[in-house]
Amino acid sequence: MNTLSLVVLISGSGSNLQAIIDAIDSGRLNAKISAVISNRPDAYGLTRAKQHDIPAISLDHKQFSSRELFDLQLQAEIQALQPDIIVLAGYMRILTTEFINAFFPKTINIHPSLLPKYQGLNTHQRALDNNDTQHGVSIHIVTPELDSGPVILQGKFDIDSQDTPASLQQKAHQLEHQMYPLVLKWLSEQRLQLSSGSPMFDKTPVQTPLLFEQS
Repeated sequence: MNTLSLVVLISGSGSNLQAIIDAIDSGRLNAKISAVISNRPDAYGLTRAKQHDIPAISLDHKQFSSRELFDLQLQAEIQALQPDIIVLAGYMRILTTEFINAFFPKTINIHPSLLPKYQGLNTHQRALDNNDTQHGVSIHIVTPELDSGPVILQGKFDIDSQDTPASLQQKAHQLEHQMYPLVLKWLSEQRLQLSSGSPMFDKTPVQTPLLFEQS
């Protein structure tokens, strides 16, 4: 079985990155992180990468005059590494269409809502404002339309009367840290295959998102 080659893009603390690293180190995931790239030089996720001897690349978006020029440099960095999958793990920049098309369909993202609900930001507050009874997390293929690509896997949890945006974020993180390594495991085992149409899971098109079952 081939080892899955990953490039992980982050903007912050890198808790999902750590979950992926832990899955690799424990033998649960047959993958190698070729590099961690952050658009923020102070992102703690870069420190996590260095602690595990993973190449950590700081590419400060503020040093570029346009989003297009930044993404061209980011694209060049990734193409030099030739990863199987690009993992967006708390990467807080909207990618240009040109970048997305260069790697389509092998870029995946994790989003804190039950897509297509609540694309974009402030998902936890929006779920509370709408008096939702359930909320969750989606892993999807990245397409040029923000948070609109085919959804591979969703995890759900109940919203109770005491929940706040902070508590919903904590619940979402608990799911994320289990779900992202699982989807990557499926990719490494070739149970999951990404395509320009529907993703394929066990040779069957994923027409509706797979549902994550907590162990």
